Amino acid sequence: MISIFQTLMSPPRLLPGGGAGTPRSAERAPGRVPAAPASGARERYFRLFELTTGADRETQQAAARSHLESLLSRASVSDCDLPDDPNSLPEWMSVNVASTGARYAGYLSRRHEGGPREYFASRSAALCVLRAIAPTKLVDGAWLYGTLAHAGDPLFGHLVRTYLEELGEGAPDKNHVGLYRKLLQTHQIEDWEVQPDSHFEQGAVQLALGACADEFMPEVIGFNLGYEQLPLHLLITAYELNELGIDPYYFTLHVTVDNAASGHARRAIQAAQEATSTASDPAEFWRRVRRGYALNDIGLGTTAAIEGFDLHNELLRVLGSKSAEGKFAHSDRCRIEGRTVNDWLASPDGVGGFVQALERKGWLVSGSDPADSRFWNLLHGERAQMFGVFSAYERQVVYDWIRGDTNKDGAAAPSVDNPAGDPRSVRPFHLQLRTRPGAAADLAEGLQRGLAANSEVEFDQQLASLDSPEARLAALLDQLHPSRHWTQTGLHATRLFVSAAM
Repeated sequence: MISIFQTLMSPPRLLPGGGAGTPRSAERAPGRVPAAPASGARERYFRLFELTTGADRETQQAAARSHLESLLSRASVSDCDLPDDPNSLPEWMSVNVASTGARYAGYLSRRHEGGPREYFASRSAALCVLRAIAPTKLVDGAWLYGTLAHAGDPLFGHLVRTYLEELGEGAPDKNHVGLYRKLLQTHQIEDWEVQPDSHFEQGAVQLALGACADEFMPEVIGFNLGYEQLPLHLLITAYELNELGIDPYYFTLHVTVDNAASGHARRAIQAAQEATSTASDPAEFWRRVRRGYALNDIGLGTTAAIEGFDLHNELLRVLGSKSAEGKFAHSDRCRIEGRTVNDWLASPDGVGGFVQALERKGWLVSGSDPADSRFWNLLHGERAQMFGVFSAYERQVVYDWIRGDTNKDGAAAPSVDNPAGDPRSVRPFHLQLRTRPGAAADLAEGLQRGLAANSEVEFDQQLASLDSPEARLAALLDQLHPSRHWTQTGLHATRLFVSAAM
């Protein structure tokens, strides 16, 4: 496998001179990027997420380049907290780590004294935030994808290693995107793709940086420098998810791998310092690093998603999402205040009035026991008339809304697997088969091994059929793309890449 890299692992260094196609100079020094309309962000995100070839890939990269140049042209120095001298980065990081640690200690003190959760008042609040940030988390590490082509150059070593660790170095239980996808599956958060544009802007930036890394390497380094620092919200999120019986492993893994002593945060600083010191114009290179750092502020962040949660609005959204099918599903005998249910659900905009009508009729009563709610009993239970219409996440939203302030105990909505609604009894996502004990797990494991074996053999055969190291490297890089690396073939390709490059 080493031969795959022999002809490509010593390319001309792009870092010192900034690379070809240097973006337009900004009128202002780097810092935070002012808020801009996120129109088209969702479409841009999925266009960049798709792995394309030939002319389509060139078109994709041109669009990504234009978008990045537009964002970077508005970067401002006013709020940038990076030091003027990259040699001061270790001290800068130490100050940030100390500040985060002190604030987290204050949080823990308040909690130990009996204070309430400060991020997730209810279980549905936590799940809603997981849904809100999914577009970003499902492209975790994507900004570093373009560094892989330079895996043989020591100057890129810290960046390449960071990307490969984001991929878990091919281990399914360490691949960050795979872990987040499993988290969404476990709680049946299935419709993250239909969120507003603002939820996709940050992920689109990361994908664009990964697609255009050779032209924006200083900006990639700057973005990586900001993203890999340990934020307070990561610590609190992990703590409160664990309290709610929601697996926090995706978040606790980041706490460990991003550590300032030897993890991604430290490597991000080393990459920035080494690249700047070898640049032909260190001052200009550092200016661009700072500008890339500012891209971390684009789009909806975790704290904004937490602050923006509103249970009533989420209930209306969930019910409104059912209106397209629901407006045809009820007979004319189903009437509320003289109007058919189909009429109430004629458009998502009418759902608010429908909920008010249900409240007036006593079908939905906030602050009551869901077991006494006529509407809840339509959703819950194998003989419920709307059984299966709402996902586990959506039922949790309805359940928490009915319970009102009592939902602060974080109880999970009752389900077939969790009839008591105990948050600690929620099982991880697995294949459900009503057979002998252990049969489901055995079958799932067997199927996984079979699928993995088939995909690995097929990919190895594909590699063997290619007649040049360049073609084989391109095939590997395609599988390590953000849209594929978490798949069985992608994990196998990652392991091959690691064995050859590290």
